[in-house]
Amino acid sequence: MAERIANKLEQALAPLHLNVIDESHQHQGHGGWREGGETHFRVEIVSVAFAGKSRLERHRLVNGALAQELAESVHALAIAARAPGEG
Repeated sequence: MAERIANKLEQALAPLHLNVIDESHQHQGHGGWREGGETHFRVEIVSVAFAGKSRLERHRLVNGALAQELAESVHALAIAARAPGEG
């Protein structure tokens, strides 16, 4: 699933930096967790597509690119989205 997420974000947003982290093990026993993991992810992404956009707009771009994954199997997605040059 992490590779699928990365591929979708690369196609949609052409990131300069992308890190997809499976944090499912930290949520064992909590809502949405399933045996085998791949339910909770953190995405760190830097893309020129985010320049001039608010945090909400950036999250909408990421969520839009991953709509199918979020509807089917990803329970939670933490997003850190920045434009190039932002701290």
